[in-house]
This record gives sequence, structure tokens and C-alpha cells, in this order.
Amino acid sequence: MAKIIKETIHAKGIEIGIYTTDFENEFISLTDIARYRSADPRITIHTWLRGRDIVEFLGLWESLHNPDFKRSEFDTFKSEAGTNAFTFSIKEWNDTLKGKGIITKSGRYGGGIYSGSHRLTGKR
Repeated sequence: MAKIIKETIHAKGIEIGIYTTDFENEFISLTDIARYRSADPRITIHTWLRGRDIVEFLGLWESLHNPDFKRSEFDTFKSEAGTNAFTFSIKEWNDTLKGKGIITKSGRYGGGIYSGSHRLTGKR
């Protein structure tokens, strides 16, 4: 297993965690960003992820940067996005659609929800 390199960037006085294992595919902490808006960042993130525009953006990102992404299954997922009954599960996104751009990490320090900030395929 590759060594995980953790770094921190600072924006408007907020420490935002970034980690990588290969210096090419970096992931930025959405949890740290959401702390700026709310005492409970999980609610902020899950509310944000329910929106149709965000789901469409994530699908586009995956389509461009992830050759394993299941686009046909994504169409069903996307059609439900934004409705009152729609819930977004990162586990479902990754398991069903083979998504790689948004992940969860467990742990007291450095745990949270992360989003890919660079390409995953080695191609531009």
C-alpha cells in the first residue's frame, strides 16, 4: 500500500486537509470546508450533495476523469437528483457507479468526506 501524504492549506483562516498517495491524485477535505458554514459539516455536505446541479457536476467529472465510471447507471441516479425523496450515498455512488472522485475516510484526525481535485487517469 502506498504511503499517504497529508498536507494542509489555509484559506480565510481555515485549515483544509489534502491527502495524496501518488502526488498526482489529490483529495481535498469537504468536511473542513463545510466547517466554515456549520458546526455539523456532515449535514452541510449531504444537503449540498442532494442538489441536481452538484450530482450533474460529479457525473461530468467522473465521465471525464474516470474510465471505470458507469455512465448508463448514472442516468438513473441523475434523474432522481434534486427530488424531495432523493438521498445521496457516497457508498452507493462508489459501489454502484464505480465513482472515484468523492470518498470517505474514517479516523479522528484526517477523517471525513474528500473530493478528488486532480485527474485520476493520468490523462488530461
